[in-house]
Amino acid sequence: MEKPRLIREDGLRHDGRRPDELRPVRISIGVLNKASGSALVEYGGTKVLAAVHGPREISQRHILLPDRAIIRCRYHMLSFSTHERKSPAPSRREIELSKVVRESLEPVVISEVFPRTAIDVFVEVINADGGTRTAAVTAASLALADAGIPMRDLVVAIAVGKVSGTLVLDIDEAEDMYGEADMPVAVAPSIGLITLLQLNGVLSREEFSEALKLALKGASQIYEKSREALRDRYMKVKVEE
Repeated sequence: MEKPRLIREDGLRHDGRRPDELRPVRISIGVLNKASGSALVEYGGTKVLAAVHGPREISQRHILLPDRAIIRCRYHMLSFSTHERKSPAPSRREIELSKVVRESLEPVVISEVFPRTAIDVFVEVINADGGTRTAAVTAASLALADAGIPMRDLVVAIAVGKVSGTLVLDIDEAEDMYGEADMPVAVAPSIGLITLLQLNGVLSREEFSEALKLALKGASQIYEKSREALRDRYMKVKVEE
């Protein structure tokens, strides 16, 4: 990819967004009828599908816990999701991000309701254009909600980056590739809990504080869209009944 001019002379980003502006966010709930719960989340060109199965008993009983359910997560990028064909075999990055998504969800899932069971979360990146881990966390959280898994709150995630010395919200692939820093954040807004905070690159103390404020602002917008999508899904179900 040829390096674009990330911040234009008019102060807008290379795609015309303001520094504090999200890409278009689209959310669909209950898109798979064979899963316990599912969600399709799009942040601009990034499209992520999440499905949940469970809670259910599994044959590997030695890994079950007597006081709560275990959460298992698989993050996977489809072969056609990137510019170059990706090997279908799980990569080291996918294994790492499977752990990141799972650990982002565990603090809000009330897993003690389902002892000695497993809740499986499958995340498929259909198209990658930056922010796949954050879209994956949001999609997985919504799929859990669609499956009826009790949670303390929804978890939504967004990344803040630093490009050409400017802090920007919801970085895309070009900004991720050529920017100076990338900070994914996942938050359960109504209970004020941050479940994921990573930083790739360097930010000053002041920049970190501003980046976190920007992330929380973006997360609140995605949270409202997520709640609206859930309301639409279950109002439709109620009407059909």
